[in-house]
Amino acid sequence: MSTAFAAVYARDLRLALRRRVEALLPVVFFVVAVSLFPVGVGPEPQTLRLIAAGVVWVCALLASMLSVANLYALDHADGSLEQMLLSGHPPTLIASAKAAAHWTITGAPLVLAAPVIGLLFDMSVPALTTLVGALLLGTPILSLLGGVGAALTLGLRSAGVLLILLILPLTIPALIFGSGAVGAVDSGISASGHFSLLGALLIFTALIAPLATAVALRIALE
Repeated sequence: MSTAFAAVYARDLRLALRRRVEALLPVVFFVVAVSLFPVGVGPEPQTLRLIAAGVVWVCALLASMLSVANLYALDHADGSLEQMLLSGHPPTLIASAKAAAHWTITGAPLVLAAPVIGLLFDMSVPALTTLVGALLLGTPILSLLGGVGAALTLGLRSAGVLLILLILPLTIPALIFGSGAVGAVDSGISASGHFSLLGALLIFTALIAPLATAVALRIALE
């Protein structure tokens, strides 16, 4: 099973390297979208620090949704998805591997870009560290939930719009706890409670999302 997981994971990474422009689009969107807020809101440091966490989290969610729509669509179009499901390996393993690859391609660069973005909003070092930690816990949740949405909308018209409508309500707790952790640090309060809730949400999502994705893929291919 570990070999199959690694094979699917490595395959998606290789495909992303062949489509570098498409793979980099969510990261570019994230950086550009976040960078526009200081220009639009103004240079007032207090205002920028106040909105920083929420802006970064919302832009990270939208950037993640840009690429998740094609998580299964391309494999479904060329028939490779059906071959994966007929290979005898658990569909949950395939769903987990593809979600992990999506996070590596999209989520990890967002986490790495967060410190640079935080400097634009004049964030303090503790707040910036908290933001990076929250994104590290929260962005895998976005990839896992995005996989569920991508499987549910597989083969449908206007799949991107339907995916956003399905996934956005499910991501609200991650956004609340992630941005709340930064707000707690700025207020001089420990963010451990928010991190605990984010960790619990990640564990719950990691257990449930692959199962839901596997069921949705089976239904879509029948």
